[in-house]
Amino acid sequence: MSEKQKEKKQIRIRLHVYNTEIPVIIMPEEEEMYRRAAKMISETVNTYANKYHQRYDLQTILYMSLLDIAIKFEREHERKEVDSLKDILADITEEIEEALSS
Repeated sequence: MSEKQKEKKQIRIRLHVYNTEIPVIIMPEEEEMYRRAAKMISETVNTYANKYHQRYDLQTILYMSLLDIAIKFEREHERKEVDSLKDILADITEEIEEALSS
């Protein structure tokens, strides 16, 4: 698909992220993912803002929220790597068991 064709299929949406409206241009099939991400960011910032609004400024609260989301991403990434390694080890174990039983 050429760049021009991709541009034609793109849509413009506005996302509400915490207390800001953000215009984005995306592929239609990504809209739901962007909306879920915006919701997750807003919920995370709201959680930290409600808990720490008297102790920290908004920038610090935003950084706390970014760290929280990044840590969740890293944990998921590590879990997927471990699951992948478990699958590989299971396959190798099965091959070894088959070789030993023959």
